[in-house]
Amino acid sequence: MPDTPADLSRRLIRASDRASLATTLADGSNAPYASLVMTACGHDASPLLLISDLAEHTKNLRTDPRCSLLFDGTTGLETPLTGARISVQGTAREVQDEALLDRYCRRHPSASGYAGFADFHLFQVDMERVHLVAGFGRIHWIDAWDVLLDCSSYETLAAAEADIISHMNADHSDAVGLYANVLAGLPEAGWQLTGVDPEGCDLALGGRTARLDFDAIADNAEAARRELVKLTRKARQKAV
Repeated sequence: MPDTPADLSRRLIRASDRASLATTLADGSNAPYASLVMTACGHDASPLLLISDLAEHTKNLRTDPRCSLLFDGTTGLETPLTGARISVQGTAREVQDEALLDRYCRRHPSASGYAGFADFHLFQVDMERVHLVAGFGRIHWIDAWDVLLDCSSYETLAAAEADIISHMNADHSDAVGLYANVLAGLPEAGWQLTGVDPEGCDLALGGRTARLDFDAIADNAEAARRELVKLTRKARQKAV
């Protein structure tokens, strides 16, 4: 897949399951407030948050929807400042979208237990621009429309995503295991496919996640299946 600053930023959003959220306190002080949130994203890579009305950051967003999300891709690096991280600037809005909520809950299975509570709501962050720092000397401001993937012609994949995931986990769990064990280098058993988008697929086990990129954009369900087959072949060849 390409490695432009915009592509790298989008991949980091897709690979992340959490972020630091910066909002403005709603108590009249206008002071900054940072908190931890669990994240998912739409097929276009727009960040998704499932947050409670009781949380301070939700009260803040209800008053001032402007926010920033820090996605940190430096975990595990000996010198973290050489790794990639992005600050997303935008506004958060509540959305009523069952498909996006399902994506979030597949990413975070425990969220299914409270997603239906009256005080929990799904928010989408409409990005305006992104600040990427990917090591010394690689620093960019990027407009949101360059980071977001135009999915206007990929609706059939979004509609088929849940069925593809169910089929892979039920009938091809061996392949999903190879994705994690061989391609992602994660040896444990029990990994599940949790997401399929035009650029790749997401895996999870317990509180851990992994991301694998496709070789080519999957613009429909059949193309996604072809890319998953290619990943399976690659993993089996590598395992020999």
